[in-house]
Amino acid sequence: MTDTQQGAAPTAPSAQPQSVARLAVALIVGGITSILDTTIVTLGLHTLTQELHTSVSTSQWVSTGYLLALAVAIPFVSWAQARFGGKRLWLFALGLFVVGSALCACAWDIDALIAFRILQGFGGGIMMPLMMTLAMQNVDPSTRTRTMATMSLPAALGPILGPVLAGIVLNWLSWRWLFLINVPLGVLGWILAMLFLVDDRPARGVPRGRLDVVGAVLLAPALAGLLYGLSNTHDTGGFARTDVLLPVIAGALLLAAFVWWALRRSDAALVDLRLLGVRSVCTSSIALLLIGAALFAGNFLLPLYFQTLRGYSALNAAFLLIPQGAGALLARFLAGKLVDRFGPRVIAVAGAVVMAAATVPFALAGVSTSLWYLGVILFIRGLGNGVVFIPIMTVAYVDITRSQMADASAITRISQQLGGAFGTALVAVVLTTAASPAHPAGGFDAAFWWVIAMTAGAALACLVIPGRAEHTTPAAPAPVAQ
Repeated sequence: MTDTQQGAAPTAPSAQPQSVARLAVALIVGGITSILDTTIVTLGLHTLTQELHTSVSTSQWVSTGYLLALAVAIPFVSWAQARFGGKRLWLFALGLFVVGSALCACAWDIDALIAFRILQGFGGGIMMPLMMTLAMQNVDPSTRTRTMATMSLPAALGPILGPVLAGIVLNWLSWRWLFLINVPLGVLGWILAMLFLVDDRPARGVPRGRLDVVGAVLLAPALAGLLYGLSNTHDTGGFARTDVLLPVIAGALLLAAFVWWALRRSDAALVDLRLLGVRSVCTSSIALLLIGAALFAGNFLLPLYFQTLRGYSALNAAFLLIPQGAGALLARFLAGKLVDRFGPRVIAVAGAVVMAAATVPFALAGVSTSLWYLGVILFIRGLGNGVVFIPIMTVAYVDITRSQMADASAITRISQQLGGAFGTALVAVVLTTAASPAHPAGGFDAAFWWVIAMTAGAALACLVIPGRAEHTTPAAPAPVAQ
């Protein structure tokens, strides 16, 4: 979208460090609610199935409905930010997520819980890309890498804090606290956003872009169809299932129609796909598609390895994965300095190679492999995971203007979600077809090798991302804090 459609205020001098810090704190406190919620609820699905007297397939919609709503909300963020302003949109999304959390805690049956989770998902779907957009729009280009590392802290903290909080709830509290945990943290984040985010709503009289209704009708169901279809590959039949083929084909056709429509509409489209003609956005999107596939696929397989082959409960398996989260968290503090010194391309490739190498032991592991050894390997894998995303996500904003950043956030986020869905679907099918009653570990061996192949592909894609993390002609950021 153009600056006029964005209703952008004139740029101002660089924000003061303390203002940037306040912005980061406000966004992180609010944004971590969505990350924690995903981890906690996933671990609590078995309890929800029992407490609400429903089937496993039905309770899975507590997660599936949330993820579909999250994906559907992403394309609307750019338009909504241009029309209402980043601060008001953030407050709305976080408020919607908190209200949805409170309603989930009050759910009287599984149908009500699924409906309220969808409401939560819309809030979370707006928050994730908007958090990155607000951060990148309001910092100096020279500090974008370190800011991105800071803003990605919730993604690293979720796998560490999630199992702990889930353990507390599942052992000593009611299932309703799986959702009530979000409320005080979300309220605090809402208050901080009110205090520290500048009111950036468009000035009166400034033209505001209209919603691309046709684009919305095409893109929203396209993403929902693709993600829903791919999520069904976990069951017997894999990609040959009717409930996989029909929604995936329909989603692909709608997506193709949206691409045709968006290219005709140019900057008036729901998402400005012309940005894919910019090297930084295009290469980052491809890399995120592949690294998202590898990451989601690995995160799908690892808990199953500990549960299915090693016999641990879902909660204990989550605790065994904490070293990976710890490695990713540590990498957040190192990534900025490493990228500043060696450049984003080198660090992204190195991170992907570390991820691939640290997955090999799981492709060779069996039922008696030392947990201490696997814990060390997971920590190393977490380091690679934490390092690889920062440079890829940062260089997406190279060579574009401030007004284009919202669309770039949507494109990269959609790429990561679709890659993750496809990667997970692929290894789920491999896991099912390659396993046998006599040798169940064979399915995991084959599936982990596919994860390694996807990670290697991501490393190759990272070879073509820009070698610098700064804009050659940076636009001065707008003020971020009051």
